[in-house]
Amino acid sequence: MLGKLNEKQIEDLLKKQVTGRLGCHANGITYIVPINYFYRDPYIFAHSAKGQKIDMMRKNPKVCFQVDDIQSLFKWQSVIAWGKYEEITDFDEKQQAMQGLIHRIMPLVDKPAEHPHHAIAEKESEIDTKIEIIVYKITLSKKTGRFENS
Repeated sequence: MLGKLNEKQIEDLLKKQVTGRLGCHANGITYIVPINYFYRDPYIFAHSAKGQKIDMMRKNPKVCFQVDDIQSLFKWQSVIAWGKYEEITDFDEKQQAMQGLIHRIMPLVDKPAEHPHHAIAEKESEIDTKIEIIVYKITLSKKTGRFENS
């Protein structure tokens, strides 16, 4: 059976997952990339080093976000949401967002030495010294969800 997720199911799926796909578009190019995140209605919080997605979102802050839970080919849930990208520059808000990411991601890492800056810096000492971490939020304005349960 195919169906639509209700508002509570959409919220639950956004809160449950830790990896989603971010879609952005600028200069005639569409780019979709997986990101680690945490959700606190109506915001998706994430971080990144400067790169293609940050450059694109700075040019066009309108983005799309997708997350799913696939248990089998015929048992899945998926949420697609639209929103606006905004960099967090306030020190306290940035710190709270990073704490939220750490609390959400750390229980899922295999090695204690790993940290939520993975794939950004080889050494933790490079964080915020050699590599600028950009913390951002996406304010969601529209959410839809679908499921299949056969």
